[in-house]
Amino acid sequence: MTIDRKKIYIISSSILAVLLVALFAPMGSGRILAAILLLPAAGITYVMIKKRLALSINKNQVTMIVTLIALLYFVFYYVSGVRFGFTKTGYGPKPDILFRFIIPIAVIIPCNEIIRHVLCVQKDRGATVFAYLISLCSEILICATIPDITNMATFMDVVGLTLFPGIVANLFFNYMTVRYGFAPNIIYKAFTVWIFYLIPYGSGIANSLLGFINLLLPIVAYLFIDSLYEKKRRYALGNTSPIVRVASGILTAAVLIIMTGTVMLVSNQFKYGALVIATDSMTGELNKADVAIFESYDEQPVIEGQVIVFEKNNTMIVHRVADIQIINGVTRYYTKGDANEGLDAGYILDSDIVGLVNYKVPYLGYPTLWIRSLFKR
Repeated sequence: MTIDRKKIYIISSSILAVLLVALFAPMGSGRILAAILLLPAAGITYVMIKKRLALSINKNQVTMIVTLIALLYFVFYYVSGVRFGFTKTGYGPKPDILFRFIIPIAVIIPCNEIIRHVLCVQKDRGATVFAYLISLCSEILICATIPDITNMATFMDVVGLTLFPGIVANLFFNYMTVRYGFAPNIIYKAFTVWIFYLIPYGSGIANSLLGFINLLLPIVAYLFIDSLYEKKRRYALGNTSPIVRVASGILTAAVLIIMTGTVMLVSNQFKYGALVIATDSMTGELNKADVAIFESYDEQPVIEGQVIVFEKNNTMIVHRVADIQIINGVTRYYTKGDANEGLDAGYILDSDIVGLVNYKVPYLGYPTLWIRSLFKR
């Protein structure tokens, strides 16, 4: 191993180790600690490790395209508030938010991208892997630390909004930094992450749907930029066979279709939704860990015997309609779990019904139930 490679591995492994420690910092301090640590780390990396590889001549054009894509994301997020409503986020240019979020994130993003760029352009697989892991840790630290994950809701937010999109996005960022430098990545993150901490209001769009968009956007950006500037070069050099191109296109399309379908179900924002059965109250028809697929309720006729999804005391319940009564012009639905001896307490109204169950997928909900059980211990 050469002296240069040793230097790369020592510096990058030290940065990664420090960030892993920051992930376990007490609530609220991990982000600040990461900013404090990454600032000198970026300087050391930039000064002590040699830069290699010339950037593409299309750097300026790509930077403009990435800026446009990021701006469109920003506009889409707030336009979606017309459909999903607006909520108060608690952020904004307030002293505590400046110290805890706005300034640390403004430091983390450029420092991380400088480190990524220097490591990725080395043409060394180990350095590229370190750049990816460092960047993924930095991304998680922007949103949360391990002590912040105290229940199923926060766990799903970190996984769905940060980890999964981050796994995909950082492949895109590694690709971008080698060919076009670190500026496009910084701009992209500024408009898709940092800027939202400056604004006290946000869209009420479902987290699962937003997480899917965050996961899909880097893929779309990569395909668009690659088709404009990289494919022609590869074809000219003869680096890609027709079979590989077709297989890659089919695989990409299949992944996008699966992800789109999954998010459409889980987000419950479209015609069909999905819900994991967490109890034994419907054993026989719907067993524990089955996933119930339901059609969103839009005043369709509901008959006795229909299995429905309804909300009661802020809890989603899947039970069968046992009786329907119309009193003073108001329809009351009395429900019962198939495995329960008596009717559910009280009744529900049309406004409580979320959907009508049509299908089920057996056993698919076991991972979700297992994760929930960890937070109950």
